Amino acid sequence: MSEATEKHYRACHLCEAICGVVIETQGDKVVSIKGDPDDPLSRGHICPKAVALQDIHEDPDRLRKPVRRVRGSSGQYEHQEIDWPEALDLAAAGLVDTIQRHGVDAVGIYMGNPSVHNYGMLTHQSALFRHVRTRNRFSATSVDQLPHHLVSLWLFGHKLLFPIPDIDRTDYFLMLGANPVASNGSIWTVPDVRKRIKSLTGRGGKLVVIDPRRTETAELATDYHPVRPGTDAALLLAMIHVLYRDGLIQLRQLETIVDGVEAVGAAVANLTPEWAAAHTGMSVEVIESLAHDFAAADRAICYGRMGVSTQRFGALCQWAIQVLNILTGNLDREGGSLFTLPAVDQVMGVGPGGFDRHRSRVRGLPEFDRELPVACLAEEITTPGEGQIRTLFTGAGNPVLSTPAGEDLDEALEQLDFMVSLDPWINETTRHADVILPPTSPLEHDHYDLAFHVNALRNTTRYNEAVFDKPEGALHDWEIFEALGQRVAAALELEARPSMPPHSIIDLGLRAGPYGDGTEDGLNLETLRAQPSGIDLGPLKPQLPQRLRTPEQRIDIAQSQVLSDVERLLAQLGDAGSGYRLIGRRHVRDCNSWMHNFTRLVKGPGRCTLQVNPDDARREGWNSGAQVRISSRGGSLQAELEVTDDMMPGVVSLPHGYGHGRAGVKTTVANNHPGVSCNTITEADYLDELSGNAALNGVQVTITAA
Repeated sequence: MSEATEKHYRACHLCEAICGVVIETQGDKVVSIKGDPDDPLSRGHICPKAVALQDIHEDPDRLRKPVRRVRGSSGQYEHQEIDWPEALDLAAAGLVDTIQRHGVDAVGIYMGNPSVHNYGMLTHQSALFRHVRTRNRFSATSVDQLPHHLVSLWLFGHKLLFPIPDIDRTDYFLMLGANPVASNGSIWTVPDVRKRIKSLTGRGGKLVVIDPRRTETAELATDYHPVRPGTDAALLLAMIHVLYRDGLIQLRQLETIVDGVEAVGAAVANLTPEWAAAHTGMSVEVIESLAHDFAAADRAICYGRMGVSTQRFGALCQWAIQVLNILTGNLDREGGSLFTLPAVDQVMGVGPGGFDRHRSRVRGLPEFDRELPVACLAEEITTPGEGQIRTLFTGAGNPVLSTPAGEDLDEALEQLDFMVSLDPWINETTRHADVILPPTSPLEHDHYDLAFHVNALRNTTRYNEAVFDKPEGALHDWEIFEALGQRVAAALELEARPSMPPHSIIDLGLRAGPYGDGTEDGLNLETLRAQPSGIDLGPLKPQLPQRLRTPEQRIDIAQSQVLSDVERLLAQLGDAGSGYRLIGRRHVRDCNSWMHNFTRLVKGPGRCTLQVNPDDARREGWNSGAQVRISSRGGSLQAELEVTDDMMPGVVSLPHGYGHGRAGVKTTVANNHPGVSCNTITEADYLDELSGNAALNGVQVTITAA
């Protein structure tokens, strides 16, 4: 007789949408993965990535035991399996040796994007890092959402107070540099966004998309306007100028809590639509109509994401977006942008963050939330002197493919004295590690989305047990942090505080949260266990000023650092240079560099192509399928050309996260679909000077036939 089929409930953790899934298993095998129709957030929707939960679990390339890097008989490095005690002792000894000989700043830490998708890595990394208080901490934040965090800190008093677009109740949605149809939302947890967009336009509302590329989201928009990469700040500031010029300021419910309105008006007094049109490629008429339509809408949203964050003026863009929402009274308003109130409330539970309390050793870049911009990681490894990084710890990251000047970092990693990686794969980064510590698969541990309920378009909560038992001898990510922390503390004669497992921390967070003990909901872990599809806590609601964490719970829009950055915009915006401007792009089957090792997600035509406009292709004599060489100040690479009228003239697009197939990498499928890494030609010194975030979009490139 065949084994009985069991049904498990889970939230897919592979992007920010956290869609509910129902997983059926027989014994130790996954039989099917389907959308959970009872999930109050995703309502049965899933995207193609959900099947990758099975692929990750069953991937033969995924490490099941620790490995140590050694030189083989051929003289080349290879990784050999070792047992857990040896691996943990080796990793801890390397960290301790560096600290004792060179000081704590000689240890560098890099945490990758997947670390926020596994809650044990969020709850327990401090078990180790409290004993390694290095200034050289880095993460994927500074190639992604750092401008969002910084603007939230400055305007609202906390790094996690993100205004969330209320798409289900809005009338007018202005979207810049975002493609949620491909990403499922970003800093905006919005499953089934395609249906939500169609509902918006079906009820007479408008979606207006501003992007150099006609994206999958732009295809659904009421209006689409191309913009030159890196000039979005000029558009936004000119729109703010029009609000002041034409008497369209209406703070509404924000009237009594907003400061700095006059100062902002003075700062944009000369930033006219005519000035912006000269830089953006958009007409004066379009810029003025965008401002007028936005102000006239009963309920409106302005939202921008990767395209406006990862550019030279990322923080200025994100500030201007929020100022537009504030000056039109659309912040903290139904149908506008609202703050979440998650069941485990990190706004009340973790520190607000800080900025520029110290700077990087070599280039003097500012920290945010005790992390330095990752654009300076390579130089901090290769530049001699006190505080030079000699040992690196990476967790769930692949910065060789995902951060600027990846080739430089690839070379720098070979100069380290020692490297430890907490990661399930030997990838382009971890191949340099002296020891790799692989955690259990996602289906072998329980799950709670600490990060993305903060960004959700509706307040919901769900907790799910593991689908499969933890294999004998395996360790969860949080157990690895615990074991390393205990060893490092003992060697350095520091106190190793006892801790509780992640689910117990979640239980305490639920009980102390806004729906916990003493409330009508009375949420705790047992409540969530009894409802594995999740619990609906209701739509987002106005919460200001109570939700603000600023002094006296006020919003000062005239931030001096931002207003000073307007001068940099004026000085640098005209420096367009010659050649083409490079931007990235996202595909629904991709998620950075970590979704390329699964056959079902990479099948079909190759996606790592350089997209160009037909007019540019005709002028240059290029045809689709031809090989071209793309060069920048940072380097050069060769890619296949794809001619498409989705691209704005003068702009080219290459997807992010490719560049597989290097020596020593053990990802079979990815190596057979290698593509090229766009970060070969991004530049470590091309960044947003205000925030330190990498500028991956708008890189100036030249293109020649290969």
